[in-house]
Amino acid sequence: MTTRRLSVLDRSFRPLYVVWELTLACDQPCSHCGSRAGSERPSEFSTQEALQVVAQLATMGTQELVLIGGEAYLHPGFLRITAALAERGIRVLLTTGGRGITDELCQQMKAAGLAQVSVSIDGLAERHDLLRANRGSFAAATRALTLVKKAGLVATANTNLNRLNRDDLEALYEQLRELEISSWQVQITTPLGRAADRPDLILQPYDLLDVLPRLAALKERAYRDGILIMPGNNLGYFGKEEALLRSLRLDGVDHFSGCQAGRFVLGIESDGAVKGCPSLQTAHYVGGNLRNSTLSAIWESSPELSFARARTIDDLWGFCRDCHFAAVCLGGCTFTAHAVLGRPGNNPYCHFRARSFAKLHQRERLVPVEAATGLPFDNGRFAIVVEPIDAPEPASLAPRQLLQIRRLQNPRPTDAP
Repeated sequence: MTTRRLSVLDRSFRPLYVVWELTLACDQPCSHCGSRAGSERPSEFSTQEALQVVAQLATMGTQELVLIGGEAYLHPGFLRITAALAERGIRVLLTTGGRGITDELCQQMKAAGLAQVSVSIDGLAERHDLLRANRGSFAAATRALTLVKKAGLVATANTNLNRLNRDDLEALYEQLRELEISSWQVQITTPLGRAADRPDLILQPYDLLDVLPRLAALKERAYRDGILIMPGNNLGYFGKEEALLRSLRLDGVDHFSGCQAGRFVLGIESDGAVKGCPSLQTAHYVGGNLRNSTLSAIWESSPELSFARARTIDDLWGFCRDCHFAAVCLGGCTFTAHAVLGRPGNNPYCHFRARSFAKLHQRERLVPVEAATGLPFDNGRFAIVVEPIDAPEPASLAPRQLLQIRRLQNPRPTDAP
């Protein structure tokens, strides 16, 4: 990672969009959780400490902020922090698994100034509950969407797509449409955190050849239904459906324009650690801590945050280095590339790349070669195997993996939502 002073031009970059992990405490033991949430981090920020951060965010020009966890509502200062952000003119959103969402909490969030709630729904009931390792999780999540709408909050959904739930895509849309969501974000499950422990769960790069056209067809249908489907930053890139998927309108011409971590995006962990993106690997991308530095100092001087501002084609390698879209894409999503190959700059999760190999009657398959460490936002490492496109297909999810997930499910009555 190159260390350099920021130029005057660099100061045009601002943390316009911030994702803030208020606590790592969580009420669900999700089997694909990138942060391995469950218990709170040591030395998490108190409410008073968090309120001091609010003032700094406003000064830095933050426009929209997403509160996450764990479960953000488990932080004792959740509502006070929400209100403080809203009072500063920052649009506040919540991303949640929905288990603890009640009618009373929705009313309190609305009164505090929360604008929007995105509920994570990862497949139909059976598969969602398997991934969340919690019986009744799907019922709780869908109920949460109903309560959110009832309270007058904007209700949206988000989905992590993987080999367990990819066949649910169209049927899941039907259910979300019935729940009258306004938008749906779909991203791929990255081998990060607990998902790194379950490599059979992860999509193979060539699975994009099936998934992206289906998602594009759903987007066209959803637009007519008044629902906006958008891909996450790790789902793409530059296949023939790129403009359709990235644009707000069906006739749009938007496209992926490189990793925005540390450019216009910021992530804050619950103990004050600052990263350019909330999903970036903690061990490699924390640029400082708000307990002993200001946000502006970290933003302006930390190489761990400024890497995307300085990235050029010369930082790319492998297929991405010589790609036709290299100067624009710059290797796609940083945390995804790092999670797969141990460093950024070469990202096999690319629709254009998968199509390019398919034209040669080949495909890339990822094979795990190094296990993750077991810490929040950690990753293992994979090797790329290039093989004939009609090579025998690995099982979607090995029976042992399903058994492992099922064993995580706690059948005790206290697990009921």
